[in-house]
Amino acid sequence: MSLSLYDVSVPAFLRGFANLTDILKKGEAFADEKGLAHKELLEARLFEDMLPLTGQIQRASDAAKFVPVRVAQVENVPMADEEVTFADLHARIDKTFAFLKSVDPVSMEGREDAEVTVKTRSGETHFTATGYVLGFAIPNFYFHVSTAYAILRHKGVPIGKMDYLGKP
Repeated sequence: MSLSLYDVSVPAFLRGFANLTDILKKGEAFADEKGLAHKELLEARLFEDMLPLTGQIQRASDAAKFVPVRVAQVENVPMADEEVTFADLHARIDKTFAFLKSVDPVSMEGREDAEVTVKTRSGETHFTATGYVLGFAIPNFYFHVSTAYAILRHKGVPIGKMDYLGKP
């Protein structure tokens, strides 16, 4: 049995969001326990030119949801990037999770060679669907999830590698 683009992406995204949810809950509990304003964690960055925690969650969401949008050509679920609280971030993750759960695995079958174009501020990049999923979308998702983890860890939240990896 071969692995499909769905198999290598959507289940990994769902697991990543489940782990990220737990990590965010630990961050919120840590802030409450230490008497820190939630804003201190939510607006934290690893470096000044990087997105804050809220932006990392938004970009992880986009990276995941754009796989079925671009590969299976399912309708996008627009999200306005207006999250400013932990509750907002949990709602964003929940909405992304529900969207991913609604994707029919069959919708991505046979799309391995379909053209995918990614438009950014610096121009357009063209991929096959396989190249996009494996070489861009999945690494991009994990970059933002691991950066969110690193921001919280840097701020002292007691999380570790197994929180990032989650339970099998």
